[in-house]
Amino acid sequence: MRSFLFRALTLVAVTALPAFASEAEAPKGGLLSPAGGLMFWTLVVFAVLFFVLSKFAFKPILAAVEEREQSLRDAMEQAKADRELAATLLAEQKAALEAARNDAQKIIVDGRATAEKMRADLLEHTRVQQADMLERAKRDIEAEKHNAIAELRREAVDLAIAGAGKVIEKNLDDASNRALVDKYLSAIGTK
Repeated sequence: MRSFLFRALTLVAVTALPAFASEAEAPKGGLLSPAGGLMFWTLVVFAVLFFVLSKFAFKPILAAVEEREQSLRDAMEQAKADRELAATLLAEQKAALEAARNDAQKIIVDGRATAEKMRADLLEHTRVQQADMLERAKRDIEAEKHNAIAELRREAVDLAIAGAGKVIEKNLDDASNRALVDKYLSAIGTK
């Protein structure tokens, strides 16, 4: 505190000296005419002020400036390191995003392939079932056809036997045999 007070009084004294000197000597010329006394006191005040500033102010000011320069350098280095880190992280994120896109595309392709395989399997299974059903239907139709033919043959044989029995019973001529078979067949058709 005492040092600060001493500095302040010294500064006031040094700055007041030129003002006292200028009052003692009133320059006779204009603003641009040289006044020797004023120049002397100005140089003295400047030298004293320079000495005081160099002794007490320049070192702290230079230290503060250097400290500020160092902090700016450190901040720039930190910003450069952060920028490099951000670039690295951005590259990693881009690589991860690209890998995720590739994985998604692979999953889509695999899904499509699986769906296509399932579709082909289902179509093949349906074709096999259809062929089996068609074969079974053909066999059933063929069996029904044979059964119907056999039934018709039995009916025809029964009709022939019945007709022959009637013909033998009456023992008529050819025309009457024919008429008798026709009459019997028409009677069976109405039953």
